Parts: sequence; C-alpha cells; structure tokens
Amino acid sequence: MYYLEYTYSMSKIKPVPEQQAFLEELAGLWPLAKGSLAEVRKPCIRPNCPACRSGRKHPAWLFSFSQGGRRRCRYVPQELVPVLRQALDHGRRLEKRLVELGVELLTRYRQGRS
Repeated sequence: MYYLEYTYSMSKIKPVPEQQAFLEELAGLWPLAKGSLAEVRKPCIRPNCPACRSGRKHPAWLFSFSQGGRRRCRYVPQELVPVLRQALDHGRRLEKRLVELGVELLTRYRQGRS
C-alpha cells in the first residue's frame, strides 16, 4: 500500500487512516504562518520627541515573508504579536513534519519494491 493511496466512494476521495491522522495533526497547528518577526525601532514625525532625540526611538514589529520570489514586510500591531509568534512556531513544526513525511514516503516506497 502506498502512503498516498485513496479509496473512492460516490466520486468523493476519502483519506486513508494515516492521512486522516495527519489532517487532525494539522488542524491542531492552527494558526499557521511562514516568515519571520522582528522588533525594530523607528523615529516618529514629532519634531521634539524625547525618545527620538535620545536615540531610543519607538518600537515596532515587522513580519517578513517571501511572496512571488520577493521579500516583503508588513507592520504588525502589538496585540497581534503573540498570535503571529504562535503561527510562526506552528509553521516551523509543519515544515519539520513535512520533511519527516517525505522521508517516510521514500522509506515505504523502497520497502515495497524489495
């Protein structure tokens, strides 16, 4: 049995138990994101701002990601930072799991050939 085997019933695809387990695992990883989060310090537009004058500036968060082969950045509101951190952590877990699944797929294929 190949890892990506499907059974067909009434023109709908039903996942095999291993696929169902992966889909349940995936549902537990929501929210998901791929990219990076960085705190930066930016000057403001006020002419006599004490923080800017002293060099401390103002904290801001940037989410960096690739889109269409180009690097993009978006400002992140402070209240969204914890959610985005969790999403990035889940994204890293998913990438690690996908690598494991690729290795497992090759291993099963090779075992089936011999």
